[in-house]
Amino acid sequence: MAEKQPFYGWKLLGVLFAIDFINMGFPYYGGSVISSYMQIPMSRSTYGWAFTLLNLFVGLAAVVVALSIVKYGLRATFAMGSALIFLGSLFLGFYAYKPWHFLVAFGVVIGVGISFATLVPAATAVTRWFRRYRGRAMGIALSASGFAGLAASKFLGRMLQAAGGNWHVGWKIVACAAVLSGVIALVFVRESPEALGQSADGISASEQSQPTRTDALATKYPWTAGEAYGTSAYWLIAIASVAAQFPFFFMIAHWPKNLGGLGVAPSNVTWAMGCLTMGTLLGRWLGGLLMDVMNARYAYMIGLCCYFLGAYCALGAGPHALLMAYAASLLHGGAFGWTFTCMNTCTAHYYGPAAFPKLNGMMVMLTSTLASPAGTVGGKIFDRYGSYAHVFQLDAVLAAIAIVVMAFAAMPQPRAAAETTMRTA
Repeated sequence: MAEKQPFYGWKLLGVLFAIDFINMGFPYYGGSVISSYMQIPMSRSTYGWAFTLLNLFVGLAAVVVALSIVKYGLRATFAMGSALIFLGSLFLGFYAYKPWHFLVAFGVVIGVGISFATLVPAATAVTRWFRRYRGRAMGIALSASGFAGLAASKFLGRMLQAAGGNWHVGWKIVACAAVLSGVIALVFVRESPEALGQSADGISASEQSQPTRTDALATKYPWTAGEAYGTSAYWLIAIASVAAQFPFFFMIAHWPKNLGGLGVAPSNVTWAMGCLTMGTLLGRWLGGLLMDVMNARYAYMIGLCCYFLGAYCALGAGPHALLMAYAASLLHGGAFGWTFTCMNTCTAHYYGPAAFPKLNGMMVMLTSTLASPAGTVGGKIFDRYGSYAHVFQLDAVLAAIAIVVMAFAAMPQPRAAAETTMRTA
């Protein structure tokens, strides 16, 4: 009798963790550190535009990413993303010297690459391989960028200091890292448990048919994308997620500039950025754990509350109030990581794995696109008022709006089941 093959899903989580570690941590979080060394003359608004473009193209490409997953598979999609990050980073490392070079290579090429190499394919893989443990698995897979953000911020900062501030070196390092991520994806990513003769969570079909607590949290109905688009819950999640991502997009683009302008030493700014990314790690873990044990929208709403405290701490941060700066970083990162895991898991729980690639692709496109002006808006507010205080106040308002919206985003009931319930009532 052949020996049963160990469940590959937990190994796949390690693979997804490594890919996200490289493809999100180095070009996105690390790019924020590298760009602070760049000597290309540009205004704060133009600088913010680069991050606006990146977040915009991460979103715009997401629908194409979903189609790529359906047609070519997860492995090829990851590899295409790594290749784009490599090309964009290589251009910045060897040639860029004008503002538009930075805008196109970082904002467009690397933005599309990140979309192909991280969010949608990683979340799709988790949704296919897990159901009972989907929340914590999603948190683990998407938390790698928290580690990478801290590691990349420190590592790239030290490399740039050793290179005398030569920022081209930083982008060359990012390019090399992208090659590694592509190789990992091609060798170790597996499309689905069925492809290996396994099933979700590594449990037998008979065990999966037994009622569990998960049934109240995650649907078993085979939703189609068209049916899901017809539910109000899907669009409410999207609206809340736009409001939840805007503050974080602003922080990535302007938090180092804000702290530096207040007189915070560069070494402490680096620590603050490390706290920001570490906060995303903690938030993704906490949000993921809660999604496996409680109603999805309530878990989402709890995470949003971190933005209120984060905004308060950000307003009090300064060279003599470093704890406030670090706390603001942790709370903003925690709120984003928490709600981002909840957004992906909530979509998977509500609509199931079959429709998830298209639904998640559309969700990422909507949220990233509509929240992408955060960098530009933050720059415009600073240019007008000479301060970022009004942006932090706006962040708190957006968090309140998101909480109200999620309060109405109850798990949808399939129309056929709803009609049956009405006839038997």
